[in-house]
Amino acid sequence: MSRDFSRRRLLSTSAGLTLAGGAAVSAFAGTAAARTGQRGRAAGGFGTVREETRSLDDLYEAAVAEGGQLVLYQGGDVDSQAAGVRTAWAAAFPDVELTVVVDYSKYHDVRVDHQLATGTLVPDVVQLQTLQDFTRWKRQGKLLHYKPAGFSEVHREFKDPDGAWTALMVFAFSFLYDIPAAGGNAPRTPQDLVDPRWSDAIASAYPHDDDAVLYLFSLYQRAYGWDWVKAFADRRPQFARGTHTPAAAVTGGRKVIGVGGSGSAVSTSTTLKWVLPDEAPFMAWGQRAAILKRAAHPAAAQLYVNWQLSEARQKASFNSWSVREDIVPNAAVEPVWQLPNANVDGFPRFMEDRAEIERLKQTFALYFGEVTGDPSTGWHGLHPGR
Repeated sequence: MSRDFSRRRLLSTSAGLTLAGGAAVSAFAGTAAARTGQRGRAAGGFGTVREETRSLDDLYEAAVAEGGQLVLYQGGDVDSQAAGVRTAWAAAFPDVELTVVVDYSKYHDVRVDHQLATGTLVPDVVQLQTLQDFTRWKRQGKLLHYKPAGFSEVHREFKDPDGAWTALMVFAFSFLYDIPAAGGNAPRTPQDLVDPRWSDAIASAYPHDDDAVLYLFSLYQRAYGWDWVKAFADRRPQFARGTHTPAAAVTGGRKVIGVGGSGSAVSTSTTLKWVLPDEAPFMAWGQRAAILKRAAHPAAAQLYVNWQLSEARQKASFNSWSVREDIVPNAAVEPVWQLPNANVDGFPRFMEDRAEIERLKQTFALYFGEVTGDPSTGWHGLHPGR
């Protein structure tokens, strides 16, 4: 086992956060609570669970002693979205092998349910966009209660008070455009997207295939009415599966505008502009992560959530938003929860109302047609990562 902990700490400090339509945290304790430096009643119970007191070096030692393995199910659109976390993890913790499986969150969650039901659980950590699963799994007693270091600084909307799950990163969806191609006619608000000049110039993720994109379109519909939805359909947008596809179509020169993808308001790109509206609606949320109670590698899972919530990782946020109130990656960017048009509190409520979501999906299908095409992640089956 390597003992060069100061080097690993330096490497982990320099590593940036990764994208991924992606994954969520809660935790480990049980009988290990006493020996791990976490005080309070055993996690998974209902007593007080206090924040982790061990350093990343200590957590790393425990993970290596446990066997040096970690499996993460991360919500996302393409496997390459996990490239950054794989590289940064390998540099910081070379003696703990990280396996990341990227798939749509709506497949990962039912996959985990099936594995739990059949006694074949694979992941230790789930990090997903399907926020409603974390409240359900908590009620069902499937998550370990654990509070990583820095938990008290996490914004209240981004954590379970009992430590069943914690958001590790912020994602936001809006629209983007090709700066040179749009020129002086660049859209400033969602209402501008339905101007006839953008006919055949728009790429969009299917709102009825991805719940975050669905919420974004529902915000547009509430603000501008169903007439806006009809006008958007009249622009003949090119729909595809995967929230990476709008940006891919724009950067590839095939479309001028992309709708329903993540991005950064502080990007220095001279060719691509992701729009953070001043007043018009967009949507943002904290990507939740949790450690499953039956996780085979709880010590490694603890290391992962503490690492992702660490000051170094939070400061390196690609979009300059942290889930922690004490960390501001870029002073020019307000914390996302201070932006009322980000609807940070709205998305979790939206995700809990599954009947309304199904109604909206079918309604948007009437406007935009049925979802077609294979999933951009491919088909992973029942037990990927095993």
